[in-house]
Amino acid sequence: MWNRNYRTIALSACISLALAGPLQAQNSLQVSIVNKPDNTALNQFYPSNKAPLQQQYFVKLPVTAVKPGGWLRKAMELQRDGLTGHLGEISIWLSREDNAWLHKDGKGKYGWEELPYWLKGYGNIGYMLRDEKMIREAKFWIDAALDNQRADGDFGPLVTRRGKRDLWTNMPMLWCLQSYYEYAGDQRVLNLMTKYFKWQLSLNDDQLLEDYWENSRGGDNIYSVYWLYNRTGDAWLLDLATKLHKNTANWTQKNNLPNWHNVNVAQCFREPAQYAMLSRNAGDLQATYDNFELIRNIYGQVPGGLFGADENARKGYDDPRQLVETCGMVEQMTSDQILLWYTGDTKWAENCEDVAFNTFPAAFMPDYRSLRYLTAPNMVVSDSKNHAPGIDNNGPFLMMNPFSSRCCQHNHAAGWVYYAENSWMATPDNGLAAQLYVEGEVTAKVGDGNTVTIVENTHYPFEESVSFTVKTSKPTSFPLYLRLPEWSQRPVVKVNGKAVPFEATPGGYVKLSNQWKNNDKVTLQLPMQLKLRTWDKNKQSVSINHGPITYSLQIKERFEQRDSKETAIGDSKWQANADPAKWPSFEIFPATDWNYGLVLNNQPLDKLFTVVRKSWPKDNNPFTQANVPVVLKAKGKQIPNWTIDQYGLCGLLPQSPVATSAPVKELTLVPMGAARLRIASFPVVQ
Repeated sequence: MWNRNYRTIALSACISLALAGPLQAQNSLQVSIVNKPDNTALNQFYPSNKAPLQQQYFVKLPVTAVKPGGWLRKAMELQRDGLTGHLGEISIWLSREDNAWLHKDGKGKYGWEELPYWLKGYGNIGYMLRDEKMIREAKFWIDAALDNQRADGDFGPLVTRRGKRDLWTNMPMLWCLQSYYEYAGDQRVLNLMTKYFKWQLSLNDDQLLEDYWENSRGGDNIYSVYWLYNRTGDAWLLDLATKLHKNTANWTQKNNLPNWHNVNVAQCFREPAQYAMLSRNAGDLQATYDNFELIRNIYGQVPGGLFGADENARKGYDDPRQLVETCGMVEQMTSDQILLWYTGDTKWAENCEDVAFNTFPAAFMPDYRSLRYLTAPNMVVSDSKNHAPGIDNNGPFLMMNPFSSRCCQHNHAAGWVYYAENSWMATPDNGLAAQLYVEGEVTAKVGDGNTVTIVENTHYPFEESVSFTVKTSKPTSFPLYLRLPEWSQRPVVKVNGKAVPFEATPGGYVKLSNQWKNNDKVTLQLPMQLKLRTWDKNKQSVSINHGPITYSLQIKERFEQRDSKETAIGDSKWQANADPAKWPSFEIFPATDWNYGLVLNNQPLDKLFTVVRKSWPKDNNPFTQANVPVVLKAKGKQIPNWTIDQYGLCGLLPQSPVATSAPVKELTLVPMGAARLRIASFPVVQ
């Protein structure tokens, strides 16, 4: 298991450089390679864990600190103009009629997780894009939550299960309130959360987190308790955190999980590490690492950063045709981001990128006007048929449908905006860390309190170069941390055009401590190599990476439009005036053969695969087959008896190597995240 979190941190000797040009009159640049920042200090400008909580290695910046550009901004604009921004026209749970979120007594026909699931992404996109229409709509629902707190401290829909209050209902809404506080500084948020948590503390254990969803997801409640404690310092909140942990499902079991629901696992495997901030028990922290490895060792021997659990992971269903929910993608990325704060371990940034680049974009139509519930690494049909028992659900769960999926229909909204928020983080030593490279800019207080902006220019992950330009009103001393991805073996850093000598440790950070001046420029070159991964536990299948991107077979996709009402999942509900003609659904079928294996013949990778670069898409949307800026050329053979099976799914992988008399053909491989139909786990053919 890769677990650098417990390695002894080895700092290279600091290199003192007197650089010519713009840096000549400054203090010398100090360069070091670190596994993670020193967390003995406390960031002076942004709230992080207060004692006795263990100090964080990275600190979240406010929601408005990052202004995204490039493909990430485009993705959020497509969400704004697509399903996320218009879901209020469709979803019955966002209707203002008979909505329990709008009533002080918490009663109403509609009111559970759906509204806050949507709002936590919708509101944050509005704050980040400075979109006044979205901000006004978000504030309508935020004000309703804040104004309708009951006298006992409880708030929100009064949902009960077997006579006991269901607290899951409010957990995602607390996250919405926290983001709103970051945006507006509204004291009402702290007041509501204080009263609400006092009410939670008053509940007997047999009334707390008893239902399945809330019991699994108590860690989300603990997250919010920490958030409030770090702003108020009220000691009793830590008593509540302990009580919540005690009553949450046990995610510290050895070689077992309390349940195998895909979203629960992606969302809740981190709970022990969260509690470790209070317990300071190394075993709690290790449990999170063990959970991550356990689910992947059994069900995640596939590319894309996740695992097969098309609702629940099931014994024997571990082929790369097994799928994962769009909710699971969002929650895995969120967990990765939180764990990066708490552990400083770049493992979590690597996994976050894996999901973000290779799995998440494929869950949507290219225009973000519809999505599907489930997506797989090997997926050769996306239709409205029932594929059970090949998947764990009965119904049209592979359909691209804006009226469908209920949870994912709402929760998908947070995926990209949370990614953007965590692309930069503050550090305990009043510096900044570039974590998830993407075009845009960050504005934050650093050093002695001066506000600086760093402008980032890049087409990463499709290109190797990332540049940073410092904008500051006066020379300011602070450390700048640049993450060194595990896959990049010989990164190059330049400051104002001059190379900085250092011995890179892939998976750590290069720390540049300097007195930075206006227009100082740092460039980071991350050479991308081809890498072949062999999945020994999955028929010796292989997948091919170039840098952080995994590549899949280019399959021509044939789209067939369908009526969204007729092809929706059974528990879907929509408003009476929702227009399926305006919001159609789509089936996707292969228009070219997909059943190919790769020819390898023990040749070096650069002899087997050719990297072909294309122009950057004018619309800044690279996650479509028409727009991909990089493809690979490979050799393969068709495997005639590898076909769609009796369940209408991609057939199970044949054992590699596969003997076939078919002729060798040139294949085009495209980024996995740009392919709605894909083969990313390939058999090897002879």
